[in-house]
Amino acid sequence: MEEERIRLEDLEMRGDFVRRHIGADRYQIAEMARYLGFDSLEDIADAVVPPDIRSKMPLKGIHTISERRALTNLRMMRDRNRVFISMIGMGYHGTVMPAVIKRNVLENPAWYTAYPRPWP
Repeated sequence: MEEERIRLEDLEMRGDFVRRHIGADRYQIAEMARYLGFDSLEDIADAVVPPDIRSKMPLKGIHTISERRALTNLRMMRDRNRVFISMIGMGYHGTVMPAVIKRNVLENPAWYTAYPRPWP
């Protein structure tokens, strides 16, 4: 007996994050599918994802947590961190920087500007 496939819509998290996210709603998705000549998002996926790379097994249900719970968990993890020695501001004492690194990395504005420049 073949298991029922989970729809993509069933995997969406409907918490605070999704409500704040600016994305397509089910009506816009249906309109997009119709425009492309399909009946659903699943039909689009069937048409564009090659069958040999698709999993034959149905997706298992995903345990999700709310954004608030995720932030609480991350804060609890953060609070377990302990700073034993701070190295901030210690500098690079006694090191030698090869000229090729200095010239091609530190003095090359392509590494630190938003405007790409051609390599010399």
